[in-house]
Amino acid sequence: MRASPNSTGAFRHEALFYRGDDEFLAGTVPFVREALSAGEPVLVAVHPRKAETMKAELGADAVGVEFVDMRRLGRNPACIIPAWRDFVSANLADGSTVRGVGEPIWPGRTPAELVECQRHEWLLNLAFTDAPAWWLLCPYDASRLEPEVLDAACKTHPHLAENGDTHESDRYCDPELEDDPFAERLPPPSESPEQLAFTLDDLPLVRRIVERRASAAGLDETRTGDLLLAVSELAANSVLHGGGSGRLSLWEEGEQILCEVRDAGVIDDPLVGRERPEPTWPDGRGLWIANQVCDLSQIRSLPDGNIVRVQMSLN
Repeated sequence: MRASPNSTGAFRHEALFYRGDDEFLAGTVPFVREALSAGEPVLVAVHPRKAETMKAELGADAVGVEFVDMRRLGRNPACIIPAWRDFVSANLADGSTVRGVGEPIWPGRTPAELVECQRHEWLLNLAFTDAPAWWLLCPYDASRLEPEVLDAACKTHPHLAENGDTHESDRYCDPELEDDPFAERLPPPSESPEQLAFTLDDLPLVRRIVERRASAAGLDETRTGDLLLAVSELAANSVLHGGGSGRLSLWEEGEQILCEVRDAGVIDDPLVGRERPEPTWPDGRGLWIANQVCDLSQIRSLPDGNIVRVQMSLN
């Protein structure tokens, strides 16, 4: 029997391991129906095909559920926590709770996307440590995902569900007690990148180089503007908070253009860029902006400084 968030007074983060559509529906639809019966708002963020199967199974009850396309919301996994924050803030009332179903990891995710999804799942537990109690169920396709992905889910979710059984994970890594298990160094570029060491006076040159490289790679005008905005913000952060200087690298991998900014700073907040900036905040907008406009962003703060790598698809 699952303990509800109201009975424990805490955020409940649970992984659901399923095999095939029937098990997916058996694990998610009763969860949603139980919430609707209790008058709890529900947000479901999954692939549209799975959303359609859930709607068909729910029938008339589907009108009471908010559905979001996780392919769009979670393309950059750093955007998912803010969406859950918005949903919880808008719908959670005193003495009640809300529920969510979110599937950010699916077969076909690139290695870079996958590790950022795993970091996202781990950081959820930190983001909602002091939040009012609510319940998030995260489905994992155990028939198609690699065993190491399922093992990582056991590290990022305090609770696990499979074949109708629910239990606590004995491999869970508590972010308040343990270091980030997904903070390994980023892989080196697949080709020799174009590089520029910059200071404050070089910020206009940073923008010109990014615009030229993106245009030459075939990135369209709108997305070139988004990438230019993101890298401009990152470079400005390096000048303001990273020791006054930084190093820009640009290269292409397959159908992606990647830009990386390194500096001598330290990022001590693992949720940086995942919290919507308040108007009164003096800073903190640069990484938020990069997360919002880029297809993927990867942030690492290592003993030798900060690394922020962003990428955009050329398709």
